[in-house]
Amino acid sequence: MAQASAPKDNRPHIVIAGAGSIGCFVGGLLIRGAHRVTLLMRERMADEILRQGLTITDFNELDEELSPDVFGIATTPECLKTADIILVTVKSSATEKMAQEIRAHAPTDAVVVSLQNGVGNAEILQNNLPDHDVRAGMVPFNVVSKGGGCFHRGTSGDIIIAKGKNHIARMLSVPDLHFQDRADMAPVQWGKLLINLNNALNALSGLTLREQLNSMPWRRLMSDQMAEAVRVLEKAGISAETPMSRRIPIRFVPKILRLPSPVFKRVARTMLTIDPLARSSMWEDLEKGRLTEIEELQGLIVTLAQEKGDKAPINMRVASLIRDAEKSGRGSPQLLPHEIHV
Repeated sequence: MAQASAPKDNRPHIVIAGAGSIGCFVGGLLIRGAHRVTLLMRERMADEILRQGLTITDFNELDEELSPDVFGIATTPECLKTADIILVTVKSSATEKMAQEIRAHAPTDAVVVSLQNGVGNAEILQNNLPDHDVRAGMVPFNVVSKGGGCFHRGTSGDIIIAKGKNHIARMLSVPDLHFQDRADMAPVQWGKLLINLNNALNALSGLTLREQLNSMPWRRLMSDQMAEAVRVLEKAGISAETPMSRRIPIRFVPKILRLPSPVFKRVARTMLTIDPLARSSMWEDLEKGRLTEIEELQGLIVTLAQEKGDKAPINMRVASLIRDAEKSGRGSPQLLPHEIHV
C-alpha cells in the first residue's frame, strides 16, 4: 500500500506508534496544533483515513476534520527512522513487539512515551530499549471510534507523563490537549488502574458511563470492586493516587461512589466531565470482537492478591465474565449488578 509521508520540515517528528482510538485522537489534536505527526497504524484503518480523512470530536463540541494531506500515515515501522518523539498507544499485549520495532528502526535519541493502560508497559519498553529515554504516561480520558475515520473523546482530563529533559509535556501541549509532567508516575498509574477497573463493569452492563454512574446499584458494585482492589494494593505496599484530583485520597473514592445520587452528582461534577453517550474502551472491544485488556486490570489485581496470600473475589468474577464475553463474540452481555456481584 502506498504511504503518505510526514512533511519535510524542521519541526520535531512525532510518531504515534500503534494509532487506534486514543492514538488517532491524540494525534489529531497534535496535528491540529501544527505539530508534525505520522500515524503508524494497521492497514485497514490507514485505508479508512486515507479515504475519509481524520475527524476528532468530543463532549465539549470539538469537531475537527483533518485532511490526510497534512499528516503522515504509515503501515510499516520505517517511519520511525526520523522520529524525535514516539507516543506508544498499542494495547499492552503488543508492547514488546512495538518495542522491538522501535529498537530496529528509531534513532536512540528519540524520546519514547507510553500512553497505554496498565502499570508495566513503560518498564517493558525500557527493558527492550535500554539506550532510549523512555517515559511512563497516563491518559485519563476515553476515546471510542465512531467509524468513518471519526474518533470521539467522552471524558475529560490532562495527560500526565514522567518528567525528563527538554520539557516534552510543555512542547506537546496544544489547545484542547494538555500534558503535565510528574517526577513519580507510579502512584498515578496505579490510581488510573483502579479507576479503569470500571471499564469491565461498563462493558458488562452495556450502559453509557453516565447511565451507569447515575445508578446506585452499579455504583455500589463499582465501590465494592475498587475497595477490594485498594485493600490488595495496601497489603502489597503500593501507593495509588486518583488521577481526577490529588486532593482526594484514592481510599475515599469507594465512599464517594456510595453517596446518595444527588450528592454524588455534585461531587463528581467537580472531578470529571462525561459525555452522555460515552462508554468504556472495553465495551468497544467486546462490540468489535477484539480481545480486551482485562489481564492488565482485574487480572493484575487477582494475581497480586494471590501473591500476598489474599483473595479478590469480585475482581476475579468480573475477569471471568469478560473472558466469557470475549469467547462468545456477541458483544456486551448487558448484565445487571446482582448478576456480577459475589
